[in-house]
Amino acid sequence: MGRVSGRVALITGAARGQGRSHAVRLAQEGADIVAVDLCRDQPELLYGQGTPDDLAETVRLVEKEGRRVIARAGDVRDQTTMDAVVAEALGEFGKIDILVSNAGIANQSAAHELTDKQWDDILGTNLVGAFHAAKAVIPGMLERRSGSIVFVSSTVGLRGVPGMAHYGASKHGLQGLMLSLANELGPSGIRVNSVNPGTVNTPMAMNDTLLKMFIPDVENPTEEDAAKAYGTLTLLPAPWVEPEDVSNAVLWLASDEARYVSGVAIPIDCGQLARA
Repeated sequence: MGRVSGRVALITGAARGQGRSHAVRLAQEGADIVAVDLCRDQPELLYGQGTPDDLAETVRLVEKEGRRVIARAGDVRDQTTMDAVVAEALGEFGKIDILVSNAGIANQSAAHELTDKQWDDILGTNLVGAFHAAKAVIPGMLERRSGSIVFVSSTVGLRGVPGMAHYGASKHGLQGLMLSLANELGPSGIRVNSVNPGTVNTPMAMNDTLLKMFIPDVENPTEEDAAKAYGTLTLLPAPWVEPEDVSNAVLWLASDEARYVSGVAIPIDCGQLARA
């Protein structure tokens, strides 16, 4: 216990799923939390987004661990919003030690059928939004000459997947951002890394649209059908990981246990990338 005791972590996309899991895991290890989420649906995504009630539940779970928390609805695509959240957090806590840039969205389409809106929405949230979050926290980290930035990317940022050209472009771009910042900020004692999950048991991966794309011969795929389909992609005998599995890697990267780790991408994918 206490692996990030006394530190402050800003987490985007924190209302539910991986973001909530990261917030709770870091709180369990002593961090105070700044939680940000859009808190409204985007109908074109074809799966529900986090809500104000979801964000309130994240707050409850963090406070249950005895930690302080600031929670705000906000869009990572807007730099002014992220700057305001960071300014409030600095006023309340005095610092931000950890950024977990987790906000991300996905949908599916053949590349030649993608609309400009689909492209802009995915790149805007997954890549530009990550840049906005990092840009907001970097000045304070430079002043203190310390910090850990963790980008929640994807195995799709390290390979190609049909039907997700826009998502893949956003996540490959995120890897470039991570490596560039690791080189730029390393001399100031700031570490920058990514975690790259495979399939994670959240609504983004377990929604009907995506399941039907992977299992087109089943009219209404069940969780059992999904497990069989996703299980063919992994080396280990598991079809997907849980959010907590990703959070454990985030925690490690944020802690002093990884004090000399920077510029690396860590797959949490049941061996998906290594599969021959």
